[in-house]
Amino acid sequence: MITLGVQRSGSTLLAGISGHLDEHAGTQLLQALEGVTGQERDLMVDVHHMTSMDEGGLLHLLDLHRRAEVMGLRVLVVGWQPQPQQLMADVAGIPGPGTACGERFALAGFRRLIEQRAQRARHLSDYATG
Repeated sequence: MITLGVQRSGSTLLAGISGHLDEHAGTQLLQALEGVTGQERDLMVDVHHMTSMDEGGLLHLLDLHRRAEVMGLRVLVVGWQPQPQQLMADVAGIPGPGTACGERFALAGFRRLIEQRAQRARHLSDYATG
């Protein structure tokens, strides 16, 4: 479960996420884009207090990023914590602890790669449990 706080400062939306970002957080996460007027230029997503994330949560974060870009917003995600970064590294197939996947998240190609692999991992997990 996450807690989402949204603030406006000039042409920037600041969305702060705290808690565990999982497959059930999609609707709540998209609330960050409610009320976008078209005057905003940037969406800054602060994940300093996002303690953990699973593949479903990663897919929701990628969806938020894509929707914001379609609305014409530049997106920056800041404050990556170790577990979410390690999850992205694992999903992307980048070996080793402490990889800088948070910095790579800004790259569209990396986002596409982790989205495809996270969808595959979620599908395999659903297949194994279902």
